[in-house]
Amino acid sequence: MNLFKNYLDQLKKGLDQMDISILEEIAHILFEALIKERLVFVIGNGGSASTASHLACDLGKNTILDLKGEEKRFRVICPSDNVAMSTAYANDIGYDAIFEQPLKNFLQKKDILIAISASGNSLNVLNAVKYAKKKGAITIGFVGFSGGKLRQLCDYVMHFPENHYGRSEDAHLILSHMLREALLELKISKTEN
Repeated sequence: MNLFKNYLDQLKKGLDQMDISILEEIAHILFEALIKERLVFVIGNGGSASTASHLACDLGKNTILDLKGEEKRFRVICPSDNVAMSTAYANDIGYDAIFEQPLKNFLQKKDILIAISASGNSLNVLNAVKYAKKKGAITIGFVGFSGGKLRQLCDYVMHFPENHYGRSEDAHLILSHMLREALLELKISKTEN
C-alpha cells in the first residue's frame, strides 16, 4: 500500500533533517550524570509518557557501568509511571502540576530533566521545565511539529520537523534507542581506559 511507503518515506525524511550532533552532546551530558550520580527525570503526556517510561527503563537497566569493580547505575525517575501520585496532583492541584510537583521532592542543581512532547506546548511539561531551570537543572527536549514553546525553553533540543504525532513519537523513541547505544559506546570506552 502507498500509505505505508509514504509513512516510512516521511519518517526517513524527518529523521534526515535532524541535527544528530546535538544527540552526541546529550549523550555526554547523560554519561556525566551517570558518573556523578545525578538524578535524571523523564516526562511526557500520552504517547510521549510511554516514550518517557521506555527511556527511563533503558537508562535504568540497560546502561549499567562497571568501573573497576564499582557499579554505576542511572538514578532515573519517570513521574508518569506513578499513577497514584500523578492523579493525586491532578485532582488536588491541577493537571498542569503533575510533573512539576514531583520535581520539588528530589530535583537538585545539575540534575537532568528530559521533556518529551510532540507539540512542545503541553503546559504541565512546560511548567516542569521552568521549575527545573529555576533550580539549575539541565533541560533536554524532544519535540516535533514547530517545537512549540518547549523548543525555546530547553537547554538542548532534538527536533523532529514534521506536523504528525505518530511520526514525531516514532522519532522520539528512535532517539531514545540511539541515546542508549551511544551511552553503551561511552561505557565501553570508559572501561577500556
